[in-house]
Amino acid sequence: MGSLRPTIRHTRAAWYRRPGGPWDAGTLDVAMSVGGGAVVDGQSRLTAAHLSDRVAAVAGALRASGVRRGDVVAWQLLNGWESHVLYRACWRLGAIAAPVHPAAGPEDRALALSQVSPRLVVSSLSSLASGPPVPLAQSAARPSDLAAVLFTAGSTGQPKAVLHTQRGLLAKARTMVGVHALCPHDVVLMPAPSAHVSGLLNGVLVPGVAGMRTVWMSRWDPSAAVELIEAEQVSFMVGPPTFFITLMQAPTFSPARVRSLRLVSSGGAGVTPTFVDQAAGALSAVVKRTYGSTEAPTITTSAAGDPLVRARSTDGRPTGEAEVRVVDPVSGRRRPAGATGEVWVRGPELFVGYASTSATRDAFARGGWFRTGDLGQLDADGWLTIVGRIKDIIIRGGENISAAELEAHLEAHPAVQQAAAVGYPDDRLGERVCAVVVASEPFDLAACRAWLESRGVTRFKWPERVLQLPSMPLLGAGKIDRTALRARAAQ
Repeated sequence: MGSLRPTIRHTRAAWYRRPGGPWDAGTLDVAMSVGGGAVVDGQSRLTAAHLSDRVAAVAGALRASGVRRGDVVAWQLLNGWESHVLYRACWRLGAIAAPVHPAAGPEDRALALSQVSPRLVVSSLSSLASGPPVPLAQSAARPSDLAAVLFTAGSTGQPKAVLHTQRGLLAKARTMVGVHALCPHDVVLMPAPSAHVSGLLNGVLVPGVAGMRTVWMSRWDPSAAVELIEAEQVSFMVGPPTFFITLMQAPTFSPARVRSLRLVSSGGAGVTPTFVDQAAGALSAVVKRTYGSTEAPTITTSAAGDPLVRARSTDGRPTGEAEVRVVDPVSGRRRPAGATGEVWVRGPELFVGYASTSATRDAFARGGWFRTGDLGQLDADGWLTIVGRIKDIIIRGGENISAAELEAHLEAHPAVQQAAAVGYPDDRLGERVCAVVVASEPFDLAACRAWLESRGVTRFKWPERVLQLPSMPLLGAGKIDRTALRARAAQ
């Protein structure tokens, strides 16, 4: 065992699916050897030259341990230079990186690894082959090789193993360097786990292609983040709103200490116009919304030069050669501009399947379109706004209520810092609505309903219960744990 194969072959013969197309320009290792980049990890500082030497040495050690092209190499490590080097060493060999989230427990780790049958599980770089291995200086990879397996985060069920190729990830990295207008002088602070798609893309791939410096954090600490932004002159950050809300609330925070920040890209639930305005004001940076997933990284966002009003009110336009369609989730027919439907996507950055053939088959429609399970609206000019997940629609007495819509209204309240709307069981109506808030002052059901009434929200959408928490429960990637909130709401 130890090897994986893509589980699907896309049916659409588009130019971005044909080897040798304009986007198909080499392998990750070669691209990042040219780009360079550097890494800061606590007291460890690796220049581009140091990083290149360690990649060659670790690739040689992996080869001495029996790893060959197409083999899976797994690890569970905190963010830092070791995981960064392991990614690049795997790509030099043509091996497949399979990082497991550092917070995953023994059961979740076993479930993840059982899907990919790794040739080698690395506990640390010092655990690799003993003796001085011969450094591997040249890439043995091909653009079509699988490069990474990323495991989807979730609070229930078995995580899915998402397969990405070298050419797909390289296409995405190059696209995002252009979209964000990044250059070698930029510095990214990356607290998201490198086992997560955001950590991989924005901590390893984009900096490697652009020649930027990556500053890794092993865990999110808002006060420590303020120190690092100031000390390292961080100019670029990516993450869910939770990171930036707690950063602005840190006792050590001041606008002067984070003045090097010029661009913040935020995705996930809670990226509302209100959040964008607050963050942009406090950070004195361009703050924009973005949309993507483990399967389809950063499909939409706004680009440098786009109107700021679009960056705050929508989740952006398709990046590079990505395509987006909003359809009726049952029939698959396109919805008219501005109408709500399921978001389908395709493009060169799209994953090539799950480790499970049946899961892959269920995820794709004819023509290579990936069914995201997200609900969105696409306007006539191609700007996408995500309004929720199909499964996050609350059905109260036969009426559909969008959790995302309610959350946007609640977060517009001056005292509410974060909000989530979830359903809880009801014998008569099927579900009722619970609003969960983090607020700077008491916010009860009466205050909630008065606020929604003042904003003209339809009465049947009003919550019947309000929970005020000191903070939201989070999944490993920084997203709100809605399953935990549903359990709290049902008590």
